[in-house]
Amino acid sequence: MGSERVVDPVTGYAYPDEWVARCEDPATRALAASGLGVLTADGRVLRRGFTTGTTAAAAAKAAVLSLGRPVDGVAITLPCGLRVAVPARGEGGRGEARKDSGDYPSDVTAGLLFVATAEPAPAGVEVVAGEGIGRFVRDTPRYRAGDAAVSQTAMASIERAVDEAREEVGRAGVRVVLAIPEGAAVAQKTLNPRIGVEGGVSVLGSTGLVEPWDDHLSEAAFERIRGADRVVLTTGRIGLRYSRLLFPSHEAVLVGVNLGRALDEVRGEAVICGLPGLVLKFIDPDVLTGTGCATVEDLTATPAWPRVLERAFARCRQEHPGVRVVVVDRAGTVLGDSASTPPA
Repeated sequence: MGSERVVDPVTGYAYPDEWVARCEDPATRALAASGLGVLTADGRVLRRGFTTGTTAAAAAKAAVLSLGRPVDGVAITLPCGLRVAVPARGEGGRGEARKDSGDYPSDVTAGLLFVATAEPAPAGVEVVAGEGIGRFVRDTPRYRAGDAAVSQTAMASIERAVDEAREEVGRAGVRVVLAIPEGAAVAQKTLNPRIGVEGGVSVLGSTGLVEPWDDHLSEAAFERIRGADRVVLTTGRIGLRYSRLLFPSHEAVLVGVNLGRALDEVRGEAVICGLPGLVLKFIDPDVLTGTGCATVEDLTATPAWPRVLERAFARCRQEHPGVRVVVVDRAGTVLGDSASTPPA
């Protein structure tokens, strides 16, 4: 009997039939088909975890639901559109959830406890970032000094979860305070202090899921690259989404920080497409030197950005002839395209 077709609902990638055939356990195939697992070339399925944003949404929803009854689990709609069950507990207006990082061994926030407290309010939904959630200490292109380090996508997911719970318990409004008791300590193991976020961890998640990236998954990605006539390499989930939109006839492959190895595997036409951070740091590791900026995103808001971008494109043409580079922002706007930039 032939293998069933399995498509990853998070990325839209149709797993090759031979990968599916190697996965003999129906339960693990079902995990891959659900989007909560990732099928690899040898038939293994690695579990995706939940982001800080999803964990915060689960704790917040449990807190609000517990205004009406004890809670031992919640359903959350992720930013990628999946509806999933997330372990959480709540009682008397207090909700808790621990971050499940799936099969991603390097996640320093794995197991971190998120706590939410909920109380009735006159109307609407209010979510407050409390203890252990980082705050920006300087202005950036997207945040002002003093803003909580909670991405728009994560906040929308949290507010949706809270609003669903508010309706279920029949409240006109609720106020929820989120806290991560060990957030300040764990943040010291992250990049937050280097990018101007202090006092805690960031609450993030473009899809709501943590990718179980490891060496084995990397090999599966490289196999896809070797087999593609035209490939677009990207560094993250936002880049992957826009890569698919901008280059629908290319095989879009998420390679994270492995751009160098990925380019070595290319056999046909190649494009690098993604947010400016990892892309420009790959082209020029010293891109921020002398700019006074802590991040490439900060650099994009300065007058020096066009000159820096043109210099990076010129360097890429020299070191990787024939490779096109397209840099996009979080809204999908193309910030630069090496194919349309005259050679320096």
